Amino acid sequence: MAVSEKELQNRFEMKTVLETSRMLIESRSSDFVLNNLLLIIMGKLLSGKAAILFFDQAKQTYRVEKTKGLNSIAEGDSIEINLSTSEKSCSHIDYNSFSDKLPILADEMENSVFFPLRTSNQHIGFLFLGRKATGKLFSSRELEFAESLCIISSVALSNSLLFDQLKNTNRKLDRRIHELNTLFDLSKEFNLLTDRKKISNIFKFALLGQLFIRTFFLIYKTPEKVTILTSSGLNKPFSQKEIDTLFNLCPMEVRAVDDHCCEKAPTLETNQITNIIGISIQGEKVAVIGVGDRLNKEAYSETDFNFLKSLSNLAVVSIQKTYFLEERIDKERMEEELAIAKSIQRGLLPDPVPKVKGVDLAASTLSSREVGGDYFDIAPTPDGNSIFAIGDVTGKGVPAALLMANLQSMLHVLLPVDIELSEATERINDLIHKNTPSDKFITFFWGKYFFDKNIFRYVNAGHNPPLLLRNDSSSLEELSIGGLLLGAMETISPYEQEEILLKSGDLVVCYTDGVNEAMNNKQEEFGEERLYELILQNRDLNSNELMEKILSEVRAFANDKLGDDLTLLIFKVS
Repeated sequence: MAVSEKELQNRFEMKTVLETSRMLIESRSSDFVLNNLLLIIMGKLLSGKAAILFFDQAKQTYRVEKTKGLNSIAEGDSIEINLSTSEKSCSHIDYNSFSDKLPILADEMENSVFFPLRTSNQHIGFLFLGRKATGKLFSSRELEFAESLCIISSVALSNSLLFDQLKNTNRKLDRRIHELNTLFDLSKEFNLLTDRKKISNIFKFALLGQLFIRTFFLIYKTPEKVTILTSSGLNKPFSQKEIDTLFNLCPMEVRAVDDHCCEKAPTLETNQITNIIGISIQGEKVAVIGVGDRLNKEAYSETDFNFLKSLSNLAVVSIQKTYFLEERIDKERMEEELAIAKSIQRGLLPDPVPKVKGVDLAASTLSSREVGGDYFDIAPTPDGNSIFAIGDVTGKGVPAALLMANLQSMLHVLLPVDIELSEATERINDLIHKNTPSDKFITFFWGKYFFDKNIFRYVNAGHNPPLLLRNDSSSLEELSIGGLLLGAMETISPYEQEEILLKSGDLVVCYTDGVNEAMNNKQEEFGEERLYELILQNRDLNSNELMEKILSEVRAFANDKLGDDLTLLIFKVS
């Protein structure tokens, strides 16, 4: 039985659709699917113009994905077409329905057709097919053929797009894994380094190798100031004012450099810096990084900025560690030096307290810091008698200790000199006033005990008056005769000295203001009245026992938190 030409054509079209279907569905390339869709339909329907429009769900616009023979649109163009849901899902749309919705193709729409590309649950876009080269209209059979091929291609296209998304996701995942491995390796490298220059170099090479960044700067807030720790590719250095401005200007996230930034720091534009990022540690901004365009000219993605921030955090933490290490080394060195200073200072004080003929003697000092400014001394004189001295330098710590050492040396230099206490005090005052700052001075009390006559000759230079308790009295006397404290001004009027006759059982208590000014939790001072009562109540104790009693009472009152150096010198006539 003979087969008609029409039936042969039907069979040929069916075979074409089946073979095309198999070929397209097996393909995983959206570009292959689109090219074959255009070539087969354009060849079968004899059209010299066609285009594929993809629908962008996020922007609600259409993107020109492929074009053939069209002059009015180009691949990559974005086009707005307002269509109803029914228009997106119909079999095909002729040019009359589209003429007012796509004016850009108005000159090429005559006798053209739009075929929706869709699956059962997804609108992919449209195939635009220009008029036939013969000028005739498309036949119903030709339209059915194109529609069938579009349906098959839509399924293949949906699968290939899904595969492309999967490949893209896998590529991003691989890149992310690579970045994490890189950060892990860099973290180990940074942790081994204590040299800021080496850390900066690794950071610089990582930016270039991983993100292709050649132009950058890293501003860091050091303990002294905000400064640029490292940079690369800068044409002009930033001024200190610009550095401070950038540190304060940059937020905790990525900021694109705009006119406002360039107005505040013009060198940003000169150095072609395009983005600045604030780096924080535990919620505190510690650094700012600025970067220029990448060498490969690719735009920064969110992933790039995240990697950049992570890398910067690693570098900044390592840099911060070096400063902490330096501070720790400095602190340990200072502690070692203070320990040596404490040992030296202890060596300047009489230890053990020497025996003095005719008196029961005790003395002790407690420093509120490693070294202090309180001073006491007990020293023999060339004539066989003894000097008792106590002093308090303004301030605490090393400066006070140095001034105390000067006082001790001056006292020992003057001991062999046969001069009165009052004249010796004037010399000490003038030397201290001449060689120390105006805000440094010393309260000082000293006296000479003549054991054969039981006479105590003293001078009080602005010190807390020592307390004298006679053996036959129930009241305390203050030893206050003298003059101005040492170092406050040059001697104008001479210092006075006083002699007192001491009898057996008489008690003298010398102390610094660390005793009476000791504070409790209620910010109350220990005070002179408590000290007076303590001495009166314990007058029968020997000097060492009384000293320990006073020290324990003061420390208990202040909960062992001494705000100032504390010194006692007590002697009782035998």
